[in-house]
Amino acid sequence: MAYHLNQADAAQFHRDGYVLVRNFFSIEEINKLYSIAVGDRVMQQHATEVTDKAGKQTKLTLWYTPGEDVYSLLLRSDRMVKGAALLLDSNSPVCHFHTKLMQKEPGVGGAWEWHQDYGYWYKNQFLFPDQLVSCMVALTSAHRANGCLQVIKGSHKMGRVNHGFAGEQVGADMEMVNNALTTLPHEYIELEPGDALFFHSNLLHRSEANKSDQARWTIISCYNSLSNPAFNDTTVSRTRPIITVPDEALLLSDASAASETGDFLRKENDPALQATGWEQEVKTNG
Repeated sequence: MAYHLNQADAAQFHRDGYVLVRNFFSIEEINKLYSIAVGDRVMQQHATEVTDKAGKQTKLTLWYTPGEDVYSLLLRSDRMVKGAALLLDSNSPVCHFHTKLMQKEPGVGGAWEWHQDYGYWYKNQFLFPDQLVSCMVALTSAHRANGCLQVIKGSHKMGRVNHGFAGEQVGADMEMVNNALTTLPHEYIELEPGDALFFHSNLLHRSEANKSDQARWTIISCYNSLSNPAFNDTTVSRTRPIITVPDEALLLSDASAASETGDFLRKENDPALQATGWEQEVKTNG
């Protein structure tokens, strides 16, 4: 029987800006998804390399509209959508903003600077950061050596921090980050396959480069309340209530890899990525 978030989990989320659920997905479920992901030609074809300040690169594949593939059975699962609904500050239906397959490879996977997700999504002109929540599911072990997520506990209560750019990434104002680090706990979120971390869009977080010989792969699904408009965003999935599937669907279905017709990120169409200069890169090299 799959675990579903409860009121105690919600209370921790609102206090700390995140809630960690161990074994949210079973090893069997994760093994099925990961074995498909590592050989998924479509996912690799649509992967984007994001460069950090040191020149190291992390690959991510981002898409908007859920389908019937194995990844969508995870993000549309009853436990995921009901968990998001419990944590979002809204009574309106839950929609899918986007999902990312994060691929931080051994020795070369780059760091992510301190940032808030709303530091990116503010440029999409979402009105309400409390109506955006993400869930990171570990596909491999994530620990300090391979660049696990770090968070500043309770930093979501600071509101949106100003963001600039570091390499091809949006980074938070380091003066405010350092103020937060002197005031609030700094936590390393080490995960095992199947563990899930739900976190607020204003939670400050980062990760180091992967200095180990072990890959760090995660899948991060971002959910939005239907009542939360975005005035500089042309994606449609964020306005469509998610059609959930039973928790057992991921394991029992014969669903497989991503489709060629998937609604994948195009750099030149994303306002947050345009601001980093990626739009010019695509035009020049594309």
